[in-house]
This record gives sequence, C-alpha cells and structure tokens, in this order.
Amino acid sequence: MAKKSFKELISSPGMPVLVDFYADWCGPCKAMSPVIQQLANQYNGKIKVIKVNVDNNQSAAAQFKVQGVPTFILFNKGQQVWRQSGAIPAQQLTQVIQQYV
Repeated sequence: MAKKSFKELISSPGMPVLVDFYADWCGPCKAMSPVIQQLANQYNGKIKVIKVNVDNNQSAAAQFKVQGVPTFILFNKGQQVWRQSGAIPAQQLTQVIQQYV
C-alpha cells in the first residue's frame, strides 16, 4: 500500500481530521496522549486522528509553522479550522470536535 501524503491524509473526505504534532521528549505531549487516544476511540468513524512526530516529520511541522509541541490542528475538508498549542483540557477539545462531527 502506498504511503499517503500528508495533504491526502488531512483531506479525508467526509470527516474532520485532528492532527497531533508531538515529540517523544515532550512532557505535555505524553500527558495529552491518553486524551487523544480516548477521543480517537470516542469519535471512531466520525473523525480521523493523526499523530505526527515533529522530529521525524520536520517538513510537515514546518509547513504548518509548528513551533511548539504539542500543537493540535483540526482540518475539515482539507482546510485548517482550529489550532491550539500546548496541553488542552479534554472537555475543551471535545467541544471543538463536536462542532465538526
């Protein structure tokens, strides 16, 4: 199976895509990981969740001017509709996602 480009991944038809830009060395990223996993399970089939390691995918991070981790970007129909840097309460993230599902 061919590896999809980042642009193909965020342009997922029919559902919003939440991208979690993270790094293995980042404490807040580790704290957010279970929250992101819970959301992925809760909205399975309604949103797509993509985790992007900024150390391994510097071009994707640069493309979206990610300067701090974690950074969360929500795409809807390929367009960036929301963005937040730093840890975020699960409830707040859920409220954002609810607007697009």
